[in-house]
Amino acid sequence: MQLAALLRLAAFRHWLLAAFMLIALLLGGAAISAVFTLGRLMNEHGEGASRALRLNAATQTLAAHTTAMERAARQSLILNDEPLRLRHAEESRAAQDTLALLLNEAAQSRASDDETQRAATDAAFEQLNAAAAQWRAQHDRIRALMAQGGVLKDTPAGRAQALRQSLTRERAVARAFRDMDLLTQQLGQRVQQLITKNSEALRERLARSQRNLGGLVSVAVGLTLALAVGLGLWLARPLRQIERAIVGLGENRLDQPIAIRGPSDVRQLGLQLDWLRLRLTELDADKARFLRHVSHELKTPLAALREGVALLEDGVTGPLNERQQEVAHILHQNAQTLQQRIEALLRFNAAAFEARQLKRRPVDLQALVHAQIEAQRLQWRGRNLAVRVRVGEPMASSDSSRLASSTLPTLQLDEEKMGIALANLLSNAIRFSPPGGVIEFNFHLQPGWVLLDIGDQGPGVAEPDRARIFEPFYRGQRQPELQAPHALHGSGIGLSIVREYIEAHGGRISLLDDAQPSDTATPTIGAPPRGARFRIELPHESSV
Repeated sequence: MQLAALLRLAAFRHWLLAAFMLIALLLGGAAISAVFTLGRLMNEHGEGASRALRLNAATQTLAAHTTAMERAARQSLILNDEPLRLRHAEESRAAQDTLALLLNEAAQSRASDDETQRAATDAAFEQLNAAAAQWRAQHDRIRALMAQGGVLKDTPAGRAQALRQSLTRERAVARAFRDMDLLTQQLGQRVQQLITKNSEALRERLARSQRNLGGLVSVAVGLTLALAVGLGLWLARPLRQIERAIVGLGENRLDQPIAIRGPSDVRQLGLQLDWLRLRLTELDADKARFLRHVSHELKTPLAALREGVALLEDGVTGPLNERQQEVAHILHQNAQTLQQRIEALLRFNAAAFEARQLKRRPVDLQALVHAQIEAQRLQWRGRNLAVRVRVGEPMASSDSSRLASSTLPTLQLDEEKMGIALANLLSNAIRFSPPGGVIEFNFHLQPGWVLLDIGDQGPGVAEPDRARIFEPFYRGQRQPELQAPHALHGSGIGLSIVREYIEAHGGRISLLDDAQPSDTATPTIGAPPRGARFRIELPHESSV
């Protein structure tokens, strides 16, 4: 519980800093270990090379001392010279010291904590010790030969006998030194074998250290990635919650409380978002209350005004002359216009609010168009209009693949709101079309999009009005002729509501140029000029 509380108290930036520090420690530790391992291996390699040089030098020195010892021994025996015997003794001691130094260097070359390396060089080291023991034994035999000989009489016969003994000993010593030379060569071979084994063991250690270092780096990188992914997912969870909360605010889902779990500063942000939700709820309630009050306050005197004008027109207060009737008629029309504007204002605000609350489900857009056409059949038949629905070929695109044109994909739509948008466009087309005209609904398919063109043969949209045609309460210059004496012009919010609903679905609506034909309409000679042509673009997720 204390750990969980501590985790909740830590701020988002603290977690980021801790994550970066842990990652840096892992990678830095791996790098430092690699540097120390590399340094140790380089030192071992250098020490091995130096020891190999010392072993070779000791072997060569031993051979030189052996040669000098042989020369002094044989000369001393032939010449019976005391200084030569002393020289032989010095070379003998130097040779023994050199052999001891060689064996000491060989022992140090195996003084490693690595049992694998020691096991690999055991055989070579034992063979070197055996060769050294044989060399020492041969050296002892030579020393024994040099020590032989008795005291002879200083007579010609004694001197002759001494000379014969010296020659015999010299030949024996020569044979012994030949055997020692072979042992010295064998000792050198054993030294080279030990150096080779040490080099092989060092290479094996290098390879093993390389594998260990690679494994260490892999583990460090793996732990770093796991830590980064784990912390990233853990820290991304509250961000996804914040994203969903913001989307919910944008879609006006203000009845769902916002609670963000995570670090302290992220939870504080969640509290601020929930405060914003409550504030937006209050604003929506205030706006709805304001509109209700305004509509009520305006409708009550407006109803009284219309009733008074009706009484005047009916002559309840007395007959009206022609000028008074004209004034009463003007009052009646303006009262109707004012009522229409108030109702349009309420409808537009209601539509703008409802556009953020879509209830999507799979909808066949072509069937929805046919349903709206059927719902307004009396209106367009009453004006002797023709309504056509076509499904065109897929439009060209940079992608070489094409969509099938035989069927339209099912779209995720709010059927009621999309039906209102289509009904408004069809109603506009009916109002602006001349008697006997044609209204066209042309479907096109594009990768990722369904396009619907709605066109009539009315007066179209004047060039100055094109940029503002979708603005609320804006009416273009070209208006249809009124069909009844007391009929009123449109309120100017129909296209605004259409745009609100289309954009709420993630789509677009635009007014095509007068000279831009529909992609599937086939122009005919002598055809009447085109009127307004609107294009609806709705996204879909069908594979292309």
